[in-house]
Amino acid sequence: MNCTVEVVKKCCCSKFQELANQAVEDIKKRQGKPGQFLNWIEVLPNLQIENLDNLYSLAKNAKGDKFSDLAILGIGGSRHTTENITKLLGVEDKVHFFSSVEPTSFDRFIKKLDLDKTLFLVVSKSGTTLETTFGYNKTKEVVEKFLGNKDTSNNFVAMTDKNSEKSALRRIVDSGEIKLSGFVHDDVGGRFSIFDDATIFTLFFLGYSKEDVKELLKASLEAQKEFLSSDVEKNQALKLAKFNVKAKNQGKNKHFVEYFGDEFFGTTLWEKQLKNESLKAAISTDTNVGPGYLHYNAEADLDVNNTDSFFTFVYVKSTDKVMNAVMEGVISAYSAQHPVSKIVLEDLSLKSIARFIELKHFETLYTGWILRAQKGNITPCDVALDEVLQPNVEKYKKEVKKALEK
Repeated sequence: MNCTVEVVKKCCCSKFQELANQAVEDIKKRQGKPGQFLNWIEVLPNLQIENLDNLYSLAKNAKGDKFSDLAILGIGGSRHTTENITKLLGVEDKVHFFSSVEPTSFDRFIKKLDLDKTLFLVVSKSGTTLETTFGYNKTKEVVEKFLGNKDTSNNFVAMTDKNSEKSALRRIVDSGEIKLSGFVHDDVGGRFSIFDDATIFTLFFLGYSKEDVKELLKASLEAQKEFLSSDVEKNQALKLAKFNVKAKNQGKNKHFVEYFGDEFFGTTLWEKQLKNESLKAAISTDTNVGPGYLHYNAEADLDVNNTDSFFTFVYVKSTDKVMNAVMEGVISAYSAQHPVSKIVLEDLSLKSIARFIELKHFETLYTGWILRAQKGNITPCDVALDEVLQPNVEKYKKEVKKALEK
């Protein structure tokens, strides 16, 4: 096992197995179909295995002998997916991220870069994402000034939709303003796109081999098959979903996922996006990295008046006495008051990371599906599941657009 799931303190829910059967069958019927945004299941990993030579060549040509660092301009899934995996692997030192529109943030971001050795990766499916467009335009100005001319085409790589009618960034590539590019694939929502071109490109840029990445993708496919089983006792993604649903049914609306280890900083951002965009207001998810968070959260977490929270603890298996004592003590204290589950990773190998990512994907999907089904809210087969859509994000974007037009 690359990681194990255990429910430390249980709460009850009836008919879960029946709903689990329905959820698994529904997802199987939808996967691979256009407009369902489930192409991260089987379709994308298989496509990337076939495309490894092209992505490897793209990264090799883009990096050349000049660039040592990669700066990624993207927001949401365009950032957090790659940030998650590079930090888990411990190879983030040469990767930098920018997602802001705030001038001071940009100044500090650009100041720390060696522009002579930094390649910029621009990631946006539509090419119109405000924050990414801002980052690209500002960075391009700085690089033009640094180079003393206007040809910055070799300093940027784009990941965007293949269709120029759908993507402003693809039109920039077609114009020659950016020479090299890959794709943001269709029917793969941003938060589920961890194995899309941007991350694979980044791994190759950082020196991973085609064999390494193939191992990662094959492990992803193996985990997906495992998590498409309807057996709750064997399917750990369903086991986690069962825990989440039970807690929600007992009036627990706040899920705190507590990671132990600095290697999980990127994961906390990715999971927060994954859960909150997918589950919406059904369950509010927050993430922390321990043990530091205990010194400011435990007072509220363990207050006797805290009756609406539940917790999942995630850490890598260890033989260290202090680490194990902290985990044992913390889980004991929390489970005495709250529903608690834990995920223990065997290690942080490529295979373990791939399986962990798919565990989180399917836990999220099953949790949302079953919570809705309990209320009789079954999505028609020709409509995408709520868990893969994010219509509410567009609300603030429309208001920002109005403000910019004033």
